[in-house]
Amino acid sequence: MFCPNCGQQQISDSTKYCPRCGTPLAGLAEWLAAGGGPLVVRDAPASPAPLSPRRKGMRRGAKLMFLSGVLLPFLIGLSIAAEHPGPLVIFFMLFFLGLSLMLYARLFGEDAPRVKGKQAQRQIHATNAEALPPAAANRVNNFAGRGARTAEIVQPPPSVTDHTTRLLDDE
Repeated sequence: MFCPNCGQQQISDSTKYCPRCGTPLAGLAEWLAAGGGPLVVRDAPASPAPLSPRRKGMRRGAKLMFLSGVLLPFLIGLSIAAEHPGPLVIFFMLFFLGLSLMLYARLFGEDAPRVKGKQAQRQIHATNAEALPPAAANRVNNFAGRGARTAEIVQPPPSVTDHTTRLLDDE
């Protein structure tokens, strides 16, 4: 098997990375044995991942707290017009209800999202897909450029003793 990036022949088919350029080779032998068809790139999910019950509860509580903040100027104006602090009770009730929802979700909510029916089957199918990962996921640090290939030096550099020996022979 040869590296598809640099052409280096690999010692065995179980090599995970090319020793010359570092290209990941895991799964390449199986891909070639299966006929080497075009790679299947997994599309991004059409809909966002379902939220966990904990995240849903935290969002509901934050929305209620935000609503109480938006209503606060209106309720202050209403309490000034009525000359009674009664309307401000609505603000405090909404704020503390949102805070309690957030705390409840944080302490007792489940972390994993609930997946139902066809979505669960799609997730199982996506994890069992028989394709190499997208090329963008295989990062190779090639920013340093190619270094000197020391194995390809034809002649060794001259030594200092050869030059000295020639000088002594000339005398």
